[in-house]
Parts: sequence; C-alpha cells; structure tokens
Amino acid sequence: MSDDLPLGRPVNAPMHYDPAVLRSIERRTARLGMGIGEELPFSGEDVWNCYELSWLSPSGLPRAGVLTVRVPVESPRIVESKSLKLYLNGFNAETFEDADTVAAAVERDLAAETGGDVRASIRDSQAVDPPGDFASFCLDDLPAFVERYERAPELLTASDERGADAVHTHLFRTVCPITGQPDWGSVRVDYRGRLLDRTGLLRYLISYRNAADFHEVVAERIFVDILGAADATELTVDARYLRRGGIDINPFRSTNLAEAPPIRLPRQ
Repeated sequence: MSDDLPLGRPVNAPMHYDPAVLRSIERRTARLGMGIGEELPFSGEDVWNCYELSWLSPSGLPRAGVLTVRVPVESPRIVESKSLKLYLNGFNAETFEDADTVAAAVERDLAAETGGDVRASIRDSQAVDPPGDFASFCLDDLPAFVERYERAPELLTASDERGADAVHTHLFRTVCPITGQPDWGSVRVDYRGRLLDRTGLLRYLISYRNAADFHEVVAERIFVDILGAADATELTVDARYLRRGGIDINPFRSTNLAEAPPIRLPRQ
C-alpha cells in the first residue's frame, strides 16, 4: 500500500483536472494472504458509481452526470477511493467538449493507475436506473443468535446434500482499515455445491461487522471462504456498498460471470 494515501488525512481539493492526485493499492498483498496466487479463482469486476461529477462545457455552462467505472479483477491495482474523489473534484473547473470526452479521460487515467482495462461511462442524472433489489432469499429475518463480530469462517456449515442456493443480506457492515469509519452494504451469494446452513451463513456474513478491510478484499475473502465450505462448483459474490463521498463501490466476484448485473439497491 502506498504511504501517501490521502485517506484519513486533510487534503486540499484540486482546483483543476489533475491525474497526479490518483493513488492506488496493490491487490497482490491481500490476495497472497488468502492463498490466491497468479491464477485467480474468480472473474468479475469492481463497479464504482460516482454521483458527484461536474465539468464545464465550451460555453462555460456546468454539466453534470453519473460516472460508472468498471475495473477488471485482473488489474494489479485498485484505485484508492479518496484520491478518486479528489481527482473527480478537479473536473469542476475544467472545460471538456462533452461527456464522452470526460469518460475517455477517466478511462485513460484510471487504466494507467490500476494497470487494467478500465471502462468508464457517464449518464445523465435523470437516466440512472431506479432502485431494485436482489432476486434471491433474504436471510435477515432468520432467528439467528449472533455473538461474533469479527470474520468467523467456522460459522459456515455444509450438509452432505448438494444443490443450488441464492441468498442475500442487507445487514452487512465492515469498517475502513484506515479511518475506522463504518462501511454499510448488502451482499448476495449465489452458489452450487454442498448446501450451507442459511442461519450459519447469515451469522458468518454478520461476523464481518467489525472487520477492517477494503471493500474488494472483503468480497474476495467471502468468496474464498464459501468456495471452500460449500465445495462450490459455481459461486458468485455480489457486494453492494452504500455511498461514501458520493461514490458507491460494488465488488463482484464469480466463477462463471464476468460482469456485475445492473442493480442499484434502494439504499444506494
């Protein structure tokens, strides 16, 4: 991890477009700690929706839109969230021909920072998809007794019966490893393998409540834990975090899907 991350420190917002404010975090370090080598056990992407984006048209009229950035899991680095916010603030006083020109600049700069084939698109604020929900069983009303609030993979118990299940929770929370601030979200798990006890799965997901890690690392830990516990032949973990600083981050990891579905949850 870079030792000059702006996260957790007072930093002046850029007055002009400046890609030099971007900072990145290596994926490899956390993945090695999970036993993930060069060959990834999943495909997927990190989807960042940025709701605070504005720039100037050639006439000087401010324009605004919602930016969606897609970073593939194969990229060696992820962008640090506060640096991305600072970077986007720099567009406020900069003139661009149109939204496509802005998106092209974002793609170029984030590809250089992450080392991945980044895709960026901008939609009018009024064209953003209305909120929806996961199409799966909600675990949240199960009568679970919960006493663990640090990651506890031993709570995952599987039967000898094999099958498929798709579940989700809106009770998910982790904390930022730099600032200690809470990161609220929802997680969907869709798998085929040894069937997991649903109550145990809920207790496991809640056990992340005080876990301090970045969003992408959390999603990959969940993936690795469930892949092993369920002896899964297919697995998708779709994590949807609430906005912080005008940005929501949505790590998506799957054995068989490369792109996250276009869902925006009500709290997002």
